[in-house]
Amino acid sequence: MKYVIINGSPRRKNTCAVIKQIKTNLEGEFEEIYLQKEKIPLCVGCYNCIVKGEKYCPHFSQINPIVEKINDCDGIIIGSPVYAMNVTALLKNFFDHTAYLFHRPQFFTKKAIVVVTTAGAGHKKVANYIDETLRHWGVNKVYKIAMACGGKEHLETEPIDKVSKKFFKDLKSNKLHSPKFGDILFFDVWKAMANMDEPIKPDAEYWNETGLINEDFSPDVKLNFIKKGFSKLMFFILSKFIK
Repeated sequence: MKYVIINGSPRRKNTCAVIKQIKTNLEGEFEEIYLQKEKIPLCVGCYNCIVKGEKYCPHFSQINPIVEKINDCDGIIIGSPVYAMNVTALLKNFFDHTAYLFHRPQFFTKKAIVVVTTAGAGHKKVANYIDETLRHWGVNKVYKIAMACGGKEHLETEPIDKVSKKFFKDLKSNKLHSPKFGDILFFDVWKAMANMDEPIKPDAEYWNETGLINEDFSPDVKLNFIKKGFSKLMFFILSKFIK
């Protein structure tokens, strides 16, 4: 197993401690990326990654190696403390740079575990935000560990062990989970946009070159007949609406 750890904490405190405990329940190779060390410039909102292609991002040389590491891994671990009821600026900046993955999702066979720590509140909300972002990337299954650590001398390892062992067992099984209806809906939104008369060029190229334009969802992930029917109906409606 290969894991990539994307650590959005500027300090090596509670978030790092939880990630360290998670690693004791996993087997394989770990590569940890501390976003603080990467010194990625702020996303400038130029839209180049979306309308021209991700290679036109002014910070492509710093972002793409991280995306490639995600492509090459089996499991993703993403961590952030809660800052002002959201992820840290470090992690949000990285997510902003990967906005094109919403249009062109690709991690359909990946599974992830999200770590969020806080001294007070907001941990569940922030964990749900990271979960939603990863599912927009196409990630198949997301596990969450959201912990309030304020005032505690020792880390509660039991809930960490429980979730991380479940995550590892799932990875070893090679099972791919059926997507939620919301994930299918967004898949159809981007597919319909790529199928417009005048689509965003990189979107159209991606959806056609991968063959996803002809699929109800990623062919790696099985859908039952209800979800297949839902996908076909949504794509038909969205295609009409978007045109």
